[in-house]
Amino acid sequence: MDMQDKLERIIEARMKLKARFEEKIKLSPSISDDKPMGKGPINRHGMPQTPVGQTLTEKWPVLDLGYHPTVELKNWRLKIDGAVENPVTLTWDDFMATPQTDDVSDFHCVTTWSKLDMPWRGVSLLDLAALVMPKSTATHVMCYGYDTYTTNLSIEEALKSDVLLVHTVYGEPLAKEHGGPVRMITPQLYAWKGSKWIKRIEFLEKNQKGFWEERGYSNTAYPWRNDRYS
Repeated sequence: MDMQDKLERIIEARMKLKARFEEKIKLSPSISDDKPMGKGPINRHGMPQTPVGQTLTEKWPVLDLGYHPTVELKNWRLKIDGAVENPVTLTWDDFMATPQTDDVSDFHCVTTWSKLDMPWRGVSLLDLAALVMPKSTATHVMCYGYDTYTTNLSIEEALKSDVLLVHTVYGEPLAKEHGGPVRMITPQLYAWKGSKWIKRIEFLEKNQKGFWEERGYSNTAYPWRNDRYS
């Protein structure tokens, strides 16, 4: 299959997925909440720019499990499997050959800081889902990092257009301490929902708790509802 055929198939599958989940995405709290908690100008999703309890910062603090794995690009792999029609394992070259997305979004950490207008480049999770085509029974995803971290999110949150697997920020390769070579970002949820050093995305037929969720953090993690803990 040549690159044009591959791109056309991804686009076709992407549109089918978008149609399947569009209504659920529109009804998600970070888009549809009629009483969001926060302050500042309205963001592109209709929410206050700064969620309740958050303080804006120019810095980008480093928070993790205390282990920064070194993953060389030649050894990096991304496995996408579970309740899907076509499971795949991508090399770095495969990943970079997938359509690339540029976006500017905000980063909200559960520890009460937010960093605005971060310019990212990466691959949309929606485009990766189009490669594997989730089964109709898929309801959630579990993300796994090379540092043994796990985190879960609903499929309608995972397939939002601004959920990316990013390799570049501010025009530079993502630094190791921030999850490089690739991490996931979830601008409409607290940032712990995006795994650093990501290596696997598993589509699930029922919800399962990840690392912090098992330790009392929220399963849903909506910043504009102060939804930090279960």
